[in-house]
Amino acid sequence: MINKFNFLFVTMFGLGKVKFIPGTFGSLATVIILYICFHILQINSNFILLGLLIVFAYSFIAVANHTKNSENKDPGEIIIDEFIGQSIPIYLYEISHGSNKQPDEAIVFYGVCFILFRYFDIMKPFPVSYFDKKYKNSFGVIMDDVCAGFYVVLSLICFMVLKSYIL
Repeated sequence: MINKFNFLFVTMFGLGKVKFIPGTFGSLATVIILYICFHILQINSNFILLGLLIVFAYSFIAVANHTKNSENKDPGEIIIDEFIGQSIPIYLYEISHGSNKQPDEAIVFYGVCFILFRYFDIMKPFPVSYFDKKYKNSFGVIMDDVCAGFYVVLSLICFMVLKSYIL
């Protein structure tokens, strides 16, 4: 029973079994899920944070359990790490803007976050590559995407700072 739950968890209910670009589909699903939570259902950001922290904490156990009998410690079907990494810049955007955001603005921002996150997740600049290569376990699987998520945040902060100097 727990193995089936872990499979559903790490593959985001089987989405990770998509043959073509499962990580991209996982990131896109995350964008849609968070948009619905923040803008349609208008769930309190503290509840969303609690949910994200639970997913983050449990993902280490679930990924380790899912890969324990496998040679490949980071199979493509595991996309919960994309969910975690993609959630970082979106959540920080939402809490930093409070209630002063328009849904159209959020869609544009979510799209930029999606593109940047996929870029950093695929290109793997340091330290994303460090976690990906050095740790062949659940820690490495998850932390490379966490770093990619923070690269998105850093990129957006740099853009805002440059924009303030130019305008």
